[in-house]
Amino acid sequence: MKLNCMVVDDDELSRLMIRKYVEKTDFLELTHELSSGIEASNVLTQHDNPDVDIIFLDIEMPEMTGIELLESLTSDYQVIMITSAEKYAVSAFEKNVTDFLVKPFSYGRFLKAAVKANETLEHIRKKAENFTELYVKSDSRIQKIVLNEILFIEAMADYVIFNTTKGKHIVHHTMKGIEKKLPESIFGRVHRSYIVNFDKIAYFEDMNCVINEKYIPVGVSYRERVFSRLNML
Repeated sequence: MKLNCMVVDDDELSRLMIRKYVEKTDFLELTHELSSGIEASNVLTQHDNPDVDIIFLDIEMPEMTGIELLESLTSDYQVIMITSAEKYAVSAFEKNVTDFLVKPFSYGRFLKAAVKANETLEHIRKKAENFTELYVKSDSRIQKIVLNEILFIEAMADYVIFNTTKGKHIVHHTMKGIEKKLPESIFGRVHRSYIVNFDKIAYFEDMNCVINEKYIPVGVSYRERVFSRLNML
């Protein structure tokens, strides 16, 4: 599975270098190339939060620095900071970034950082496979949600709604963050706004999956991935 990458850097030559490095790396795909922290913030904080796994983030940018962008994010990403000054290393690692690259850096050093991000995400995925429940903040409670009781999860502005066999729970979170906490063997994104429990799907009709009589659209960009999971005759 390829990891989706975003590069945020006001230096055009730096963006070009990272783009070429990503193209050389089989497990990476560049999905967003932005020249400012404000542009990146607008993309990452929209309610249909894009699928981004790794952010290659420059520190020294006008109006909004990489550190300021990092502090504004509410979802977990693998962030690889890039800069021409080593003096920012301590500040970057205090923000729990995955790695820190000093310009100019070789492809070998870039690859080492990318592999580290990939291994971290793989560890998170394997850890999620062992969970049978989640605890979420819903209203004034910390609510236990049993995973096999989840029917589907839908996005609603800055919130997500857990639709379960026992009711609904509204949680202030992102779809990307929730997706990382769920076992891939059972759950998957079928649309920007929907994560489903594949064990609960009754049938598919007109590019919708139907769970508990709810018609959930299967997005065009997700169809190949969704239907490849089905045990078709």
